[in-house]
Amino acid sequence: MNYRLLGRTGVQVSQLCFGTMSFGGDADEAASAEMFKAARDIGINFFDTADQYSKGRSEEILGKLARGAREELIIATKCFNPTGPDLNAKGNSRRHLTRALEASLKRLQTDRVEILYLHMHDPLTPVEEAMRALEDMVRSGKVLYPALSNWAAWQIQQAIGVQEASGWARLQAIQPMYNLVKRQAEVEILPMAAANGVSVFPYSPAGAGLLSGKFSTKSSDTAQ
Repeated sequence: MNYRLLGRTGVQVSQLCFGTMSFGGDADEAASAEMFKAARDIGINFFDTADQYSKGRSEEILGKLARGAREELIIATKCFNPTGPDLNAKGNSRRHLTRALEASLKRLQTDRVEILYLHMHDPLTPVEEAMRALEDMVRSGKVLYPALSNWAAWQIQQAIGVQEASGWARLQAIQPMYNLVKRQAEVEILPMAAANGVSVFPYSPAGAGLLSGKFSTKSSDTAQ
């Protein structure tokens, strides 16, 4: 396995990050354990989850599997999406982010996550509010490195500007969709990340199965 530096942190992560969206959904606990072991056997130390994956079950299963090897792992999770019926149980407000993080840590059975992504941009919450919430989490030691997922290049640059002007912990990673059939990230997101020394961990590299051979364009063998 090859390893790369996480942003400007000095932390080394496996070139391949294992996404656990299937844990607790398509993959039950036994299948999840097999996949986790296979990933560890080839040297993967970087695992990605989110509070919305299988309604929290992904985090629960990953937390259970990580016991005994926690200090060797880099764990990333995400928050933003609704975690309940309450009007404010979503978004990037300080209120929601702090509550969502505490719930994620409990499910993951850990005292911190190395990376916390804000899963989406929130048009209702000023970027200053969201970045200050991340800063407070970093200062508490519950999040080591702030990150963003599914934000536009100008939104990411705005967030970095707020952090740098305030002397706050800086974004170290972003997560855009990027694959051979959706290459928009090449236009602005990738150059912006390179200019700022921010790591890019793209998701959906196989285009939701389109590039994997999962779907076939061949006609059936029925008589014409």
